[in-house]
Amino acid sequence: MALIDVVDLSFAYEGSYDNVFEHVSFQIDTDWKLGFVGRNGRGKTTFLNLLLGNYEYQGRISSNMEFAYFPYEAKDKRRMTIEILEEICPGFEQWRIYRELNLLEVAAEVLFRPFETLSHGERTKVMLAVLFAGEDRFLLIDEPTNHLDMEARDKVARYLNSKKGFILVSHDRRFLDACVDHILSINKMDIEVQKGTFSSWYANKEAKDQQEMEQNEKLKKEVRRLSQAARRSGEWSDKVEKSKKGQRVAGLRPDRGHIGHQAAKMMKRSKVLEGRRQQAVEEKSRLLKNIDTAEELRLYPLEYHTDRLAELKNVSISYDGRKVCEGVNFEVRRGERICLRGRNGCGKSSILKMILGEKIPYTGEMQVGTGIKISYVPQDASFLQGSLEDMALEYDLDESLFKAMLRKLDLERSQFDKDIGQYSAGQKKKVLLARSLCQRAHLYIWDEPLNYIDVLSRIQIEQLLMAYKPAMIFVEHDAAFCEKVATKQVRIGNLGGE
Repeated sequence: MALIDVVDLSFAYEGSYDNVFEHVSFQIDTDWKLGFVGRNGRGKTTFLNLLLGNYEYQGRISSNMEFAYFPYEAKDKRRMTIEILEEICPGFEQWRIYRELNLLEVAAEVLFRPFETLSHGERTKVMLAVLFAGEDRFLLIDEPTNHLDMEARDKVARYLNSKKGFILVSHDRRFLDACVDHILSINKMDIEVQKGTFSSWYANKEAKDQQEMEQNEKLKKEVRRLSQAARRSGEWSDKVEKSKKGQRVAGLRPDRGHIGHQAAKMMKRSKVLEGRRQQAVEEKSRLLKNIDTAEELRLYPLEYHTDRLAELKNVSISYDGRKVCEGVNFEVRRGERICLRGRNGCGKSSILKMILGEKIPYTGEMQVGTGIKISYVPQDASFLQGSLEDMALEYDLDESLFKAMLRKLDLERSQFDKDIGQYSAGQKKKVLLARSLCQRAHLYIWDEPLNYIDVLSRIQIEQLLMAYKPAMIFVEHDAAFCEKVATKQVRIGNLGGE
């Protein structure tokens, strides 16, 4: 057992006025299986880079462990996989790799194939295998589930659960629950470490947030009551003080000493009430700072004139003579949210592109309603560049609404003036989602919309789709999301790779 000790850490990117971290301190045990969560743009990947020594910072990070980062960006993917693994972990022992691949249910022959021929799942597994084959290293695993299907996620989760000594950045709730025993969360105002799974952390967070909101409401009422009481006492004190100069009553002069004493008592009471009010205000100001408010999103679906929007009958897709899927049958009706499930390579994205009107070689029947307007979120967001204003103009979006949607998805206003190409992967995906939410459409087609999207935003989107019930076809590997959102799940038989 060893500790990673973070003391008074502060960091800001060069040219930025805002600190990513400011005077942060905490400890991590290197035996933990640590889940790392937080809103997009809060600094999760930045912190991993600080551990790796890639940036200069203020404060201290001390550890006697060697850090290793996933994913590794291979420079020449045409090389044999075993050559790339040698680059990641020089001098590794092959028997250790075979052992780890066996645990991950991957055939050893992948080591002797060009890396570019491996599927996303195979690449993830061989990289994890070589990293865990090393000794005395603490692994920094950054979003390994992106582009992994549900079956592959389950295998990787079981594998990680059998290990220890890693930080895992992931936004998949079920995946985190399956393989971590502590949570490191970047909140709005601080960083906290808590024992347990994601679900236990989130339940604690909700309970704490609710308690703070209730306390805040009580203090707001108390502040109003004390303010009114202090004002009344002050007014009474003034009235009593003025009565010292009043007229004689029954020939007697007013007892100015007694009246002054009463006025002083009322003034003292007023000051005590004001002190209590100020104390309540200060206590109130300490609340709610860490509450991540997930504002309600809106959607603007159009009503189609018939109940059925699209239908596929016995559809098969082939590329270069290789059949990737066959016998696909489903229809989309108003209010239905169809989730296409299946292993990577089984043709899910191709089916979406067919419905969008792209030229995909297929047999069978496909019917898409005449005049249907479709809003599309593609799987890849890396191509995005330019300003938000340019995007709003290009897609005929209401710019104010577009930016309001992005704010509700927790994109800071400070990002609005930047080129979208400078955004993080999660922020780029939010741009695509916000664009879709602003478009009026009969049918929404989303291809892996949640890649890189933080948990709170996922919950927002779940609530949106449950509330507005748009007609939708989507591909997503977050099991919890699919179970909540989908009205029907269509299994696409796998004839391709993982």
